[in-house]
Amino acid sequence: MKRNTKVLLSISLVMFVGLMVFLGSRMTEASGELDLVRIAGAFQTEDILLEEWSFYAREHLVDLSTEKEVQEYVKELQQEFPDWDWSTSETSDKWEVTAVSPTSKHHTEMLQIMATHTKQPASAYIVYRVSGKEWNEEMESFFTKNQFKNRLSDIFRGNPTVFSGMKGSISDKIDKAVPTIASDLMEIFKAKEIEALKEDNFMSVSANSPMFTDSIAQDMNLQIGIRSEGLGSKTTIVVGTPIITIEY
Repeated sequence: MKRNTKVLLSISLVMFVGLMVFLGSRMTEASGELDLVRIAGAFQTEDILLEEWSFYAREHLVDLSTEKEVQEYVKELQQEFPDWDWSTSETSDKWEVTAVSPTSKHHTEMLQIMATHTKQPASAYIVYRVSGKEWNEEMESFFTKNQFKNRLSDIFRGNPTVFSGMKGSISDKIDKAVPTIASDLMEIFKAKEIEALKEDNFMSVSANSPMFTDSIAQDMNLQIGIRSEGLGSKTTIVVGTPIITIEY
């Protein structure tokens, strides 16, 4: 059981890294912030208790050709978010700037700007991550109103690649088989299975759903992972688009 979970996670991570390299600055057309709202709706429908969620966006700063230009970009961001906690780390190969938003009851935002110490042109990336352990009307409003869209436009110079995901569990008091949970979620997302790994207490499904337009190989734009600890134990569910990036 644990071996299969580790194998699935490794595959997802490899795919994730591959996407980061090859997709560059391709932006999801499906408004990734709305993907979380759709996934949250499915969790509520299936009485899945939310444990954590995350929104991840990344952009290759291809228009910044020198380290100095990257540093100027960082200064602009510091002026845009003066109340965030900024820190810098540096090695012989690269330097990295990290900024964390002020403490919030519902979520945490983080920025990372990374650049290598190389000759022209410089290789730099910016990563924005917002995550939390609670989902309510306030969080849904944060993602669906202009506040969040403005946040992305303030941070990114172009169109970032985005990933959304949620992790939750079903109480051990609810007797529901893993295949049934997967089938119910697939129905909610109107998804068609592309490939799957299925066992009695473990299942991973890669699928295509019309609810999420950003996709990778074979039009896959949705992954569902379900793991049961057995009778009398909780069942963990993770949903990610276009792939799972949350450990479980």
